[in-house]
Amino acid sequence: MPASKINPQSTMQDVLDNYPSAQRALFRRYHIGGCHSCGYEPQESLASVVQRHDITDIDEVLTFIEEAEQIDQRTRVSPKEVAEAMKNGNGQKPRVIDVRTPEEFKLAKIEGADLITEELAQEIYSWPKDTNIVFFCHHGQRSMDAAAYFAGHGYVNAKSMTGGIDAWSQEVDSKVPRYEIARDMATGRPALRPLRNVVSQAEGCVNP
Repeated sequence: MPASKINPQSTMQDVLDNYPSAQRALFRRYHIGGCHSCGYEPQESLASVVQRHDITDIDEVLTFIEEAEQIDQRTRVSPKEVAEAMKNGNGQKPRVIDVRTPEEFKLAKIEGADLITEELAQEIYSWPKDTNIVFFCHHGQRSMDAAAYFAGHGYVNAKSMTGGIDAWSQEVDSKVPRYEIARDMATGRPALRPLRNVVSQAEGCVNP
């Protein structure tokens, strides 16, 4: 059954708005998106993008998008659910893995979570396949990639925390600082800025 919220003439923006998992799923299955040569514009129709990639069965693509979204939904877990499991896991507390950068980890962290490293990533492979693992990042995109990767390697309880640490700060622990990743105008490189400062500057306030 083709995806019900979109059709061949839907724009790619509509596709991604209705099925957030589509960007990752289309690249994984069809190599659509992810680089300049296989990219697309937000206002292009799904049909035109599929045709450009020499894919003849548009219904297959629509069905795949729907199935990928259903899989992603089963992989997601809310910050409140994670907090409850960490507090009252009854021997089944999840291993909570932070897949952000060390710089982000220094700025804001969740107590009890481990920052991913090459060594930890290798260690995970030795864990039982039914280990409860929750990955999180800033907003929930990188962690979905991590959860999908380990789920694909047989870890049946690999999850991604919806909304990342930013949602955790808003829904669970407001003491965890919120931040944004902006571009440094001097170097052109990504830079981390506390979100409170960004908002205050935008409103013309002076930080204490």
